[in-house]
Amino acid sequence: MSHGPRSGLAAVSSALLAMSRHLEVRDVLKTIVASARELLDAQYAALGVPDDHGGFAQFVVDGVSEEQWKAIGPLPRQHGILAAMLHEARAERLADVRKDPRFEGWPKAHPDLVDFLGLPIRDGDEVIGALFLANKNCERPQGGCGFTEDDEELLGILAQHAAIALTNARLYERSRELTIAEERSRLAHELHDAVSQKLFSLRLTAQAAARLVDRDPSRAKGELQQVAVLAAEAADELRAAVVELRPAALDEDGLVATLRTQIQVLDRAHSARVTFTGHGVKALPASQEEALLRVAQEALHNALRHSGADHVDVTLDRRGNGAVLRITDDGGGFDPSVVRRAGRHLGLVSMRDRADGAGGTLTVESAPGKGTVIEMEVPGG
Repeated sequence: MSHGPRSGLAAVSSALLAMSRHLEVRDVLKTIVASARELLDAQYAALGVPDDHGGFAQFVVDGVSEEQWKAIGPLPRQHGILAAMLHEARAERLADVRKDPRFEGWPKAHPDLVDFLGLPIRDGDEVIGALFLANKNCERPQGGCGFTEDDEELLGILAQHAAIALTNARLYERSRELTIAEERSRLAHELHDAVSQKLFSLRLTAQAAARLVDRDPSRAKGELQQVAVLAAEAADELRAAVVELRPAALDEDGLVATLRTQIQVLDRAHSARVTFTGHGVKALPASQEEALLRVAQEALHNALRHSGADHVDVTLDRRGNGAVLRITDDGGGFDPSVVRRAGRHLGLVSMRDRADGAGGTLTVESAPGKGTVIEMEVPGG
């Protein structure tokens, strides 16, 4: 191989470990491409995942700047060498891709590719992607250099493991989609059981008030006050249900930024002082980040709505490969030993379920008149 045996094995090991660390499909694709380019010392690498319409559902490149990639234009179609790899499911190793009869050119901003090595990524009999490299970094004497049989063999090993990593990532995303669907179904039932009943009571109370306005104004006034109470409770339950949906900000901005933004909003919206600090927390598996966010939201809701706290402090700190979340308030507190009442009223059962589901732990410290501390720890990935 072009690498020494020891350095080659180390490089392959590093590439495989890097692929196994990611669960999101896009992250896996980026890692495969970067690993292949580094491992075989090429200027350019790309990986395309085909769609069912003659194009690519996803196409990831390495070695091309973002500005250059934008200038290249739309994703390529399944034609030429790419089509051969996808449809014939065989490797393509060319000294000069431009001289191949199947070559059909490329856009004006596209880099000039010469030597070329491409392999299909297969899951059983299904081709789930095309991985290719171009322009091997080496001295180019008159005879040229390029990718060798050893390079092709090495890329073949990488492609096999890439298929496993990509399949696992797809299964993970499908599992998440099913979980989200189940969660939405649960929320629909909760809305029906709670909010719908509340709104039905509100309508009946309003009708009663309307009938009493003329003959008993004082009773009508009481019924209207009850209408206001029921409307406020329904609004609170609707907000709680909406909060249950995973916010896009968590995927886009990460846990620390999402927590900071939400806590800033709460600080402005409530008379209590709400603060947040985060220290050295790295990215965590999506399930753990979502569980931490949900527990923080539930604990903050309790502190701001029920505890009478003047100050609520949220901290998120790194602990080993994971993180620990702490929500502290100086409110009225409660007796944690009264599990049934406290669990129902403060959502402790739900918070513990979220912590358990993410492989973490939840502890609660409180006493009447002494405030409350809720701490959740997750192990990381």
